[in-house]
Amino acid sequence: MTSPLPRRRPYDPVKRAIDVVVAAIGLLLTAPLQAVLAYLVARKLGRPVLYRQRRPGLYGKPFTMVKFRTMREADPKAGLISDADRLTPLGSALRSTSLDELPTLWNVLRGDMSLIGPRPLLMEYLPRYTSAQGHRHDVRPGITGLAQVSGRNAISWEEKFAADMDYVERRSLFLDLGIIARTVLSVVRREGISAAGDVTMPEFTGPPSTDQST
Repeated sequence: MTSPLPRRRPYDPVKRAIDVVVAAIGLLLTAPLQAVLAYLVARKLGRPVLYRQRRPGLYGKPFTMVKFRTMREADPKAGLISDADRLTPLGSALRSTSLDELPTLWNVLRGDMSLIGPRPLLMEYLPRYTSAQGHRHDVRPGITGLAQVSGRNAISWEEKFAADMDYVERRSLFLDLGIIARTVLSVVRREGISAAGDVTMPEFTGPPSTDQST
């Protein structure tokens, strides 16, 4: 893991204040909808209603991210092994509309995440990043980000990380407002939900080998 960037932006405390206000209002306004979705998930998928997973946050510090469940539990005897097997019609609808992300507003309110920033990936990816890629953790991870509006899961890992690092370097109110607007369009159009051949995104195994020997 790389060390934090030595400089902070004047925008950073403003960004955090915006996160708190918007997350609090968002949780209040979506509470009835979240209650309905929780009921549907409990009925269709069973309990627990929420999917919880440790993800790396600011500077790689772990936190527990919460979302609505979209998949059945793995059950090899029932043929439920891959993500494609386990993803339900309800789960697919929640993902395509990003409604599964609504509980994540709690993570924003708590300070684990931001509304805008690089998406929090898996803990096991941390040692696989290049030194440059590791700087994606120099800001709080976001519910949406520049990589998501640049193609979401339909672009390569290298393109995702390039967008993440670009965001870290250029973060500003103007950029965040643009990402929000593009996120709304992306959700409406349901663009980039999955990579080719996958229901989400294939595993990140590390940067491509630069070994050119034969």
